[in-house]
Amino acid sequence: MKASALIAEDEPLLALALKTELAQAWPDLSILASVGDGQQAVSQSLALMPDVLFLDIRMPGQTGLEAAAELAEEWPASGPFPLIVFVTAYDQYALQAFEAQAVDYLLKPVQALRLRQTVLRLQQQLQWRASGPGTDHVPRSGADPLEHTLHQLRQLMAPGALTAVPVAEPLTLIQAGVGSQIRFVPVDEVLAFEAADKYVRVLTADGEVLIRTPLKELLPRLSAQRFWQIHRGTVVNATAIDRVERDHQGRLHLRLTGRTETWTVSRLYAHRFKAM
Repeated sequence: MKASALIAEDEPLLALALKTELAQAWPDLSILASVGDGQQAVSQSLALMPDVLFLDIRMPGQTGLEAAAELAEEWPASGPFPLIVFVTAYDQYALQAFEAQAVDYLLKPVQALRLRQTVLRLQQQLQWRASGPGTDHVPRSGADPLEHTLHQLRQLMAPGALTAVPVAEPLTLIQAGVGSQIRFVPVDEVLAFEAADKYVRVLTADGEVLIRTPLKELLPRLSAQRFWQIHRGTVVNATAIDRVERDHQGRLHLRLTGRTETWTVSRLYAHRFKAM
């Protein structure tokens, strides 16, 4: 069957090998682009709207998983979200996570037999999609295809899901340099963490400080019950949520007690507010 794909792989020889193998396993598949990092994967996917994405898990700047999450947030409602195949070096924890979430993956270097199995699954899923309303690529569940993908991504992006990460001590104090001083901010007083360029803004009711610790390193040390991720770059203190409003496009926007800003809740985390 005819379909289109985009390959995101930072090693040119491996990208070429995958493209060559795909030409044998799926002659009617059109490779729209081959890119070398997550940012290009996002921009080119949004521009070209492929049916299938082959995403390397580890790429410079933005991982394949982070690229998939951003695409899930930015993908236009007018088109079906692409099927995703993650490409990874052998890692037992990652493979167990993929299998638990029924996410397709390929091991490097890609083997022809395994690729043919993946191609067959992709073709079946695309045929289910093309068969019209009321069917999807997980026909037994009855779930919306995008919602199913969002659920998979949320599980895979949970701290420690793809690696054997030791349990870190809970964070109780934030230490931030302010001029020639070090300021200590109790975590309980933090209303939100927001990624900003090379820093993370730590927002409280009476101001903010900047820290260099990436958000993905902070998350495993924060209480999952208290601190909710609502966007790939934003984590909020759930006890400080004042209200959540829905706009005419169905997007959710959140306000916190003690702050004047409004934060957008991405598709990936909108499930927290299903009661609305």
